[in-house]
Amino acid sequence: MMDTEPDETLVVLVAARDQRALRVLMERHMPRALRVAQRIVSSAADADDIGQEAFMRVWKHAASFDPATARFTTWFYRIVLNLAFDQARKPIHRPIEDASDAHAPGIAAVDRMIEQEQQMMLTNALSLLTGRQRAAIALFHMEGLSGKDAAQAMGLTEKAFESLLTRARMALKQHVEQIGQGRRSYA
Repeated sequence: MMDTEPDETLVVLVAARDQRALRVLMERHMPRALRVAQRIVSSAADADDIGQEAFMRVWKHAASFDPATARFTTWFYRIVLNLAFDQARKPIHRPIEDASDAHAPGIAAVDRMIEQEQQMMLTNALSLLTGRQRAAIALFHMEGLSGKDAAQAMGLTEKAFESLLTRARMALKQHVEQIGQGRRSYA
């Protein structure tokens, strides 16, 4: 039964063109791939494209995977990050459907507005980070990867990753404070 096979075994089967093995890998890893990609590109549609393309690359390049040098997740998230960084460099065009809907007034609406405002501040602050800093925050804090796994996914040493993550946290805090101050000056 393929559902219980380790990822590394499934990649060997994918290299032999076993579509069922690819489907199992997709079921296991697509949700996290989409979350990581969306943290970098800020668009669900772009993140979906990145997830699909990442698995196309797994299909095409499975034979190049070497379990002696990395775990599947490390190799795969490196693919996702590279695609997300490439997409993030492109200009952003948002459809009109992304505009917020008006909500009825009331306590629940006020709470929802506050939550949306905080989320928007965080999203804006994250967008001001470099792509590598966003990736470090996303992999470690939002996806729960260990420092070692996140470092490998980003092609860094653990020490270099820790340094990057520290700089990312400091920059994120600074950006959130600046955005918060800017909003208070308009109130």
